[in-house]
Amino acid sequence: MNNSVANTGRLVWAALRMLLVLTVVTGIVYPLVVTGIAQVLFNDKANGSIVKVEGEEVGSALIGQTWNLPRRNPDDATEAARPDPKWFQPRPSDSGYDPLSTGSSQLGASDPTLTRLVGDARKAVAAFNGVPESEVPEDAVTGSASAIDPHISPEYAEIQIKRVAEARGLSGQRVAKLVEDHTEGRTAGFLGEPHVNVLKLNLALEDLAAR
Repeated sequence: MNNSVANTGRLVWAALRMLLVLTVVTGIVYPLVVTGIAQVLFNDKANGSIVKVEGEEVGSALIGQTWNLPRRNPDDATEAARPDPKWFQPRPSDSGYDPLSTGSSQLGASDPTLTRLVGDARKAVAAFNGVPESEVPEDAVTGSASAIDPHISPEYAEIQIKRVAEARGLSGQRVAKLVEDHTEGRTAGFLGEPHVNVLKLNLALEDLAAR
């Protein structure tokens, strides 16, 4: 009986020591090492790819945001958003680009509600940019699965060039060159599609307009 109790005690003590060691290694040492490596080698990405202008944080290159005019009535939360013609606009977001509330509309491709919403959005985008509905690309009227995609297609950026240039009194060629310079290719040459980061493009646009 005494040997049995002693053996059980040794097993319990061994288990407790193992628990303590694993807790220290996986709960303290490993996170500190990984965090340290990330801060040294991938500081920008590890901290959310924050974009700063003159030391002030203006957004993240990984999270989209709205570029709307101020509400006519600040107290009316139901007032429809009005996109600002001076900025390149992002793709639609079912969460208003809230990083704490990501996700798509969950509407199926054959859902009549989605069909109607896309049709209405296509008309609105075409009218806002002064182009035929046939020139409106898909990403201009459909949200991403995450609802916070910071990128748009080069095609969507291109149909916005004339409107942005006119709103800012800039040459269409200069704005077009800006879009060209901010168009990124496929990752590793074959993953994904060419894309334009809206935040970076708009910051470059602001810099161009200020000259």
